Amino acid sequence: MAAARTEFKGGSRGRGPGRFRAVGRALHLPVTGTARGIRRATHAHGAGESGLGKLIELHGVNGAGDVMITVALASTVFFSVPTDEARGRVALYLAITMAPFTLLAPVIGPLLDRVPHGRRAAMATAMAARALLALVLSGAVITGSIEMYPAALGVLVASKAYGVVRSAVVPRLLPPRFSLVKANSRVTLCGLLATGAAAPIGAGLQQLGPRWPLYGAFVIFVVGTFLSFTLPPKVDSARGEDRALLAADEHHLHVPRRRPVKRPGLRTVGPAVTHALTANAAIRCLSGFLIFFLAFLLREHPMTGQSAAVSLGIVGVAAGAGNALGTAVGAWLRARAPEIIIVTVVACVLGAAVIAAVFFGAVLVAVLAAMAGFAQALAKLSLDALIQRDVPEQVRTSAFARSETLLQVSWVFGGAVGIVLPLNGTLGLSVAAAIVATGWLTTARGLIGSARHGGGARPRVA
Repeated sequence: MAAARTEFKGGSRGRGPGRFRAVGRALHLPVTGTARGIRRATHAHGAGESGLGKLIELHGVNGAGDVMITVALASTVFFSVPTDEARGRVALYLAITMAPFTLLAPVIGPLLDRVPHGRRAAMATAMAARALLALVLSGAVITGSIEMYPAALGVLVASKAYGVVRSAVVPRLLPPRFSLVKANSRVTLCGLLATGAAAPIGAGLQQLGPRWPLYGAFVIFVVGTFLSFTLPPKVDSARGEDRALLAADEHHLHVPRRRPVKRPGLRTVGPAVTHALTANAAIRCLSGFLIFFLAFLLREHPMTGQSAAVSLGIVGVAAGAGNALGTAVGAWLRARAPEIIIVTVVACVLGAAVIAAVFFGAVLVAVLAAMAGFAQALAKLSLDALIQRDVPEQVRTSAFARSETLLQVSWVFGGAVGIVLPLNGTLGLSVAAAIVATGWLTTARGLIGSARHGGGARPRVA
């Protein structure tokens, strides 16, 4: 009898903790299973061994934090007041934050070129700065104080600094037989997925109060600060790197310089790269224009049968889906004939803009947003392929950093144009078509000529 009681007690003790462990495993399985799936995807094909997988995950964290701040600021500056007042607020926001940022953006790349050995620290600093500024913004959005604008400017500068350093880091983390286009596709796609996942979470936190998305951004950027230091030490190596020159001939591109050049730039990277950069600038300008113009247009004149928020959501989802599709197609094409790809996608988005302007309607606006997202992603990947192909390795990192700066300035300019136009759909989309037409007409001939005569003769870098 005593033996039976002992066996019973022992069995109870054995089964009790076992049941708790089973319940714990069941509760943790969705989280741990998702984490393992993400880790397998980001570390596939040698990305884990090279360190690219960690950069992909860091970029996802960056995208999630940025969208949290965007949700909080959009709700404060845009949705909380009538349309006319919101337009004035956004114009003030652009004037106080974007105008200084436009002046600072070209300086960020050259400054970061001077500290190539501290890239992990630079990325961590950009993350930590945004974490602290999110806390500053959490107080400003309640009181509506003027400190919201310099804090938002600081967020933009820190985000830009991260983007410049990230562009410089990717070539250092390429796995064997891994093209730069494929690497950038993975990084960009992870950022898009993280942004799409974090946006509804930010909207849910916004329902609790305007501060909560900023608290979420603070936590995310703190995580990103620590993740920055997990990147491999080779990220900080600048061996064999140089800066892109302002003006030089073919001889200067391949012969080491003995004297430093005071004003590095992008004009020496070859005609194909400069034409591709101009075309990308036109698309990025269109993107900034559409974001601001359609935000006010659809708020004042929403799609038939839909509210303003739903109308904006439809256009946003269309643009995000187009961007993701362009990223996937870019990875599949693997930089085949990048000049022709750029000419083609810019022509397609020009056609979409013209049709949307002539036959203005809700469906065509959504199609234009999707086409613009698709073209932006695919053209940018093609530009990356041209930089990898045509730019000597010693100045390639600098070329990536400086091209990102120019594209960001183009986005700011397009947004400024979109904010001042009257809310007339046909007029606005006609301006959008003119922006794209300018970029296409000034670059198509040069890109086609480069593809026909010079592109195939240059060595490819995988």
